[in-house]
Order: sequence, then C-alpha cells, then structure tokens
Amino acid sequence: MKICFAEKENDLKIDEELSVLGRRYFSKGDFYGRLLAYISLGPICIFIGFITLIIFKRELHTISFFGGLLLNEGANWLIKNVVQESRPCEGAHTIVTTEYGLPSRHSQFMWFFSVYSFLFLYFRMHQTNNARFLDLRWRHLLSVVLLLGACLVSYSRVYLLYHTWSQVAYGGLAGSLLAIAWFALTQEILTPLFPRVAAWPISEYLLIRDTSLIPNIIWFEYTVTRAEARNRQRKLGTKLQ
Repeated sequence: MKICFAEKENDLKIDEELSVLGRRYFSKGDFYGRLLAYISLGPICIFIGFITLIIFKRELHTISFFGGLLLNEGANWLIKNVVQESRPCEGAHTIVTTEYGLPSRHSQFMWFFSVYSFLFLYFRMHQTNNARFLDLRWRHLLSVVLLLGACLVSYSRVYLLYHTWSQVAYGGLAGSLLAIAWFALTQEILTPLFPRVAAWPISEYLLIRDTSLIPNIIWFEYTVTRAEARNRQRKLGTKLQ
C-alpha cells in the first residue's frame, strides 16, 4: 500500500521545474510519478490553447466551447463546497486551490473536454465527399487520443495522491454529463443564434465570426487561402510585366 507523502517528509521531492504552472509532488527517484506530474498539467495546456484560439480565430463555437469549460469549472467548485469531502493523505500537498477533493477538478475538466470534442467530431463535423475514409480514420484516432488523455490525467491524480479513485470517477461522470448537456444546448439553442450574434456591430468590430454552416472549416480555410494566394500572385506577375 502506498504511503502518504506527509508521512515520509524526508523522501519528498518537489518538481521545481513545474513551479511556474503549479508544483507537483512525487517520491524521490520516482520517474513514473514525474511523468504523470507533467501529464497532470494537461488542463492548463488546454486552457492556454483555448485562449490562443479565441484571440486568433475569434470563432463563436470556440467561444461557446470555452464558456462551457468555465461553467464546468464553476460546477466543480460548487459541488466541492457542498459535499466537502477531504482529499486523501490530507496535508500531503500544501499548494492546492481547495482542501476538498470530490469531485476531482482535473478529471472533470478532462472528461468534459474529451466528451464534448468526441461529440463535435462525430455529430458536428461533416465528412468531405472525396476523403470520407481518411476523415473517419482521423476522427477515430483523435477519439482514442482524447480518451487516453482523460484517463491518464485522471490516473495521475490518484497516483500523486491528490484524489481517491471515487473522486476522479465522480469527476469524470460530472464532466461527461455536463459536456453532453452543453453540447445539446449549443447545437439546439446557441448555434441558430450565432449568425445574429456575428452580425452585431461589436462582433464586426472585434472580427468575431460564425463558421457553423461550413461543413469542414479546415478544408474551407485551405482552399480560400490557396485561391487568394494564387490570385495575388497573378496580379503581382502582371504588374512586373
């Protein structure tokens, strides 16, 4: 049975390299724990990725997805403060946002992100007629990566003694249910309103756009960019002549 870090203070090792994003604790010489400590930073990386996407893409569905993640975080805080179940090995971790452990915040975040992304891949995106098999294969691969990421982050929270198995399980369940509910709300209620929101003067000023009616945004952006580049190249060639 694993001994709590608090009971073996002399064997503690703090990963100072991660101190900028939050310290992670693991036993001295535990390289597996070190790897899991890095993996547990997944939610922070995803959060930063969303901020970057919103700044550079300014797409309404991305903003809505991010809003769902924020609501999920709020729900986690509310449940924790209502249930008030302590973390395992209480006192082993001095740097935590809250003393309560049910449900696991990391687990709930990752499962919300993974389940919502899964639903988006299979129900929101549409295959292109000329690459249906390739499209489906990449979606299956991405789904496996999403599932693996959620499982690894959840497991890391148990291994690093931040949570019990039940705490990460309830976190995963809460995140999954909220993801399904938010996806349904986005598809049925918010998405039909996106064209109107994109037409607001403030949206036009901030260059906020709606791409919900475009089947494959990656293919669309590629073809439009390529056509515009060729058009400008022809104009440049004409001027040089």
